[in-house]
Amino acid sequence: MYKIFLLPLLVTFLAAANPKPYAALGDVIYNNVNSIESLKNISSYKLYKDDIDVYVKDVLATKEVGFTLEKKSATVSKKEYLIKLRALSKENDYYLRSVNTQYSNSMKTDDFGLFSEIINSGLINTDKYKEEIIDYYYKHEEDINSTGVIEDFLNADAKLKALKESQKKRYKTKKQKEAEKIARIRAKDKVTQKEIEKHLEEDLNEKKLEIRETQIKELSN
Repeated sequence: MYKIFLLPLLVTFLAAANPKPYAALGDVIYNNVNSIESLKNISSYKLYKDDIDVYVKDVLATKEVGFTLEKKSATVSKKEYLIKLRALSKENDYYLRSVNTQYSNSMKTDDFGLFSEIINSGLINTDKYKEEIIDYYYKHEEDINSTGVIEDFLNADAKLKALKESQKKRYKTKKQKEAEKIARIRAKDKVTQKEIEKHLEEDLNEKKLEIRETQIKELSN
């Protein structure tokens, strides 16, 4: 039972791995390829379906070459692999630029469907544009499907807001406790002050009485 459960995890892990040679360049290409392939499902990219298929096929083939290089069993040199990666990197960058342009255009033309598809494509930096995305969503809330990135943002903001409210309540409680403590100290100080004043008044009355008695004695003599 344990082995049956573990096997899918192992397969997933291996499938997610990328070749180590020139990983800084290769990882970006290999990690984006699924998202670029998904662009075929967006209406404005249907014309590019064949180009995207060729690109994806090229990336997967190059990835296999990278693994053979890693195992030192490749029929191509590292230099040839690097040249291929650089060429693919240019195509990857082209799709990224295109998606960012489509993102801007979708808001200019109020193409709400395209807007949702683009922000959920995985190819734009949604964290960078978070404020802009949320603002646009609230302006057209009834027309935009919030599933995906927007929903994640709203849930995260709700949790953050709840956390801030909780912290504010704790801070308020702490402040109230401090105020109550100060009030108790002041009340105690007032009692102490009154006692001091009472003693001083009693002493003063005693002195006045002594002086009066002394004066009476002196007059009687």
